[in-house]
Amino acid sequence: MSDYVEGDINTIDDADGYDDEVELDDTELDDTELDDTELDDTELEELEDNAGNSNAGSEPERVLTYLARSLARDPEAVIVEADERGGKLKLSLRVGQGDMGRVIGRRGRTAQAMRALVAVSGARSSVATSVDIVDD
Repeated sequence: MSDYVEGDINTIDDADGYDDEVELDDTELDDTELDDTELDDTELEELEDNAGNSNAGSEPERVLTYLARSLARDPEAVIVEADERGGKLKLSLRVGQGDMGRVIGRRGRTAQAMRALVAVSGARSSVATSVDIVDD
């Protein structure tokens, strides 16, 4: 028994009359159409700050800050402190009292996931990382 109805969008029909090959246009991008505007250092830093990609801090630190602020109800209360010793980066995370449970999660699963993501970020930078969630 077939539930096929002609014109049904959820089925694949090879005899649809369409050519599966895609032809690319051979026109090339004219280099003169590109915007060659250069920014000075202060403008570049301002753009990065506005985008949340500040040069301040390492990649693992920025990843932890992003994750914690995304989870927290009060993102302004999120503070990440970094301490680098002996080739290892120790990150301390402080959040508002009401956000502690959200950041830790049930049985610490959210905290463990954040630690894993920060570790991956650190591995990309060849830095061993650890994350401590500090309760004030």
